[in-house]
Amino acid sequence: MKFLLDTNVFIEAKNRYYAFDICPGFWSWMDVVCGDSVGSIVNVRDELSGGNDDLSQWAHDRKQAEWFLSVDDEATQNNYASIANHVAQSNYTPPAIEKFLGDADSWIIAKSLSLGATVVTHERPNPLSKKRVLIPDICNAFNVPYINTFDALRVLSAQFHL
Repeated sequence: MKFLLDTNVFIEAKNRYYAFDICPGFWSWMDVVCGDSVGSIVNVRDELSGGNDDLSQWAHDRKQAEWFLSVDDEATQNNYASIANHVAQSNYTPPAIEKFLGDADSWIIAKSLSLGATVVTHERPNPLSKKRVLIPDICNAFNVPYINTFDALRVLSAQFHL
């Protein structure tokens, strides 16, 4: 796996640039590209499935997709423990730590570390943040590469035509 997609990649796509009614080609492209080089984790799928909109239906329809990777392997579990220890020993507020460790963000970094994959996220680093644990800051702490959606689309040579 080359890229693992964060929850916000899907949400931003749905809400903005690649809304289902504006750019259905993006979602068709996702079905083609996700597999060998692009994927995500089951935690992201579960976060996406929890709503009541087109995106939650889209995620639900892909519930069995193999590119939503499990995080129950030993390497990912060990990486998660290291990430949890790092975050707990940092200067984040307790609510920030609890939220980060309770959602998919911590797991996508752990899985990326296990696979040598790049995290795709819209988040930007902010090492001074105390009220929110940001994916890029933890990626930096563990030498996990990250990239934004648009740069990933360019690397993957994505094109959407009428």
